[in-house]
Amino acid sequence: MAMAWRAAPRAAARLLLGRRGIASCLDPSTGLTEDQKEFQKVALDFAAKEMAPYMAEWDEKEIFPVETMRKAAQLGFGGIYVKPDVGGSGLSRLDTSIIFEALSTGCASTTAYMSIHNMCVWMIDTFGNEEQRRRFCPSLCSMEKLASYCLTEPGSGSDAASLLTSAQRKGDTYILNGSKAFISGGGDTDVYVVMCRTGGPGPKGISCLVLEKGMPGLSFGKKEKKVGWNSQPTRAVIFEDCIVPVGNRLGAEGQGFSIAMQGLNGGRINIASCSLGAAHASVLLAQEHLTVRKQFGEPLANNQICNQALQMHGGYGYLKDYAVQQFVRDIRVHQILEGTNEVMRMIVARNLLQG
Repeated sequence: MAMAWRAAPRAAARLLLGRRGIASCLDPSTGLTEDQKEFQKVALDFAAKEMAPYMAEWDEKEIFPVETMRKAAQLGFGGIYVKPDVGGSGLSRLDTSIIFEALSTGCASTTAYMSIHNMCVWMIDTFGNEEQRRRFCPSLCSMEKLASYCLTEPGSGSDAASLLTSAQRKGDTYILNGSKAFISGGGDTDVYVVMCRTGGPGPKGISCLVLEKGMPGLSFGKKEKKVGWNSQPTRAVIFEDCIVPVGNRLGAEGQGFSIAMQGLNGGRINIASCSLGAAHASVLLAQEHLTVRKQFGEPLANNQICNQALQMHGGYGYLKDYAVQQFVRDIRVHQILEGTNEVMRMIVARNLLQG
């Protein structure tokens, strides 16, 4: 499928929307430093050349584009906010948001997985000891190895602190039993950052273990069939008397829930940035469609019929030949994962009341 939006003239888009006084909304570089503009340009160029032309194929054939992600890692996108001494780029959270927003214009699903991978590497870099940082982070930053975040369970979604996966210590190992659900990359990735119960009920009984694919007792469920996010596999991760060295624990026993939540604090911003990138691409798709397609003898842009990108495409927006439908499918899950919309509103309200 030809990605017509990549050729959409931004100047024309600004002119079109400028008539309504919102020209700046299509210029994502507004307010950025020169360095940030450069990060953004590199990411936008990569998205346009290495992701957008293949986005539909990855979706249709459910391809996990590992080699493309490794190319992105060569640009520093495998450990964006990880310290440079273990292979990271050492950039800020704002820089990271700019990069993920830009990459998502090429494929929101693939970029969302990359954001999860980055979150896992950051957790190891931040909470791991020096041996753990140097053992895991370099190969993750290069995306030679890929990581998955394992918190959600079949019976604990938004109430993550009620998780049941247990890890009983025996000498220098933990014996892990339980399962995790809806794990992005599950079965295809190499490193699993797992939250498990080593103590009593509640968040203070949770610890964080780093597992590696191939450990005895680690297995995976069937690949899930999903509405969107088809360029990344999703499976259950299963632990049956899985033996994990104590040396693979991040932080102290009982610190796992805090580690998980601190990871999500950044992960939620990353996913929001992916949504913005998909929205930006969708606006450009709609702009191009409205200025080309005619109805009643004049361009659709001259008719007030429409206020959402897919709606603006009419029946074409429901066809898989048009990229806008894939952006809609891929970002729908962003309202659920890493905190549902309702949970996020609760967090914002709580912070406001405490302030």
